[in-house]
Amino acid sequence: MRQTRSVEIGTGLFVLLGMSALFFLTMQTTGGDSFSADDTYAVEAYFDNIGSLKSRAPVAMSGVTIGRVTSVSFDPDRLQAKVAFEIDSKYGAIPDDSDASILTSGLLGSQYIGLQAGGSEDSLEDGSEIFFVQDAIVLENLIGKFLVNAGSGGDE
Repeated sequence: MRQTRSVEIGTGLFVLLGMSALFFLTMQTTGGDSFSADDTYAVEAYFDNIGSLKSRAPVAMSGVTIGRVTSVSFDPDRLQAKVAFEIDSKYGAIPDDSDASILTSGLLGSQYIGLQAGGSEDSLEDGSEIFFVQDAIVLENLIGKFLVNAGSGGDE
């Protein structure tokens, strides 16, 4: 009887420890880094495919978070996804011909917007649109292309 109770307590502690570790891992990998800025400016970009990009996703440049995605919506006139984001005003010298890419970080695949500087002398400002964009890479499409190419490779 006594041994059964100690096994139950040990099992309960093991399960509790496992759940705690899983919770910690989830919190560390879901983009929980904080971004706060008193003064920001709004920028938007249109993409054909945004993958699983969500509101509050980071906007980064050279690996540094400089902003946040504020909204993701569909524009019925352009038939594209409209992504609006805000950038901290202290990064006001970003060239207006910069490009925006939807990138994936981490093992779980959380997505964010990565900006790469252009060469223009003019800077992004409130209400600007980024015209040079790169859509999200969809893993299912890559696997499909690989399988099609692998299947047709032996016919020649």
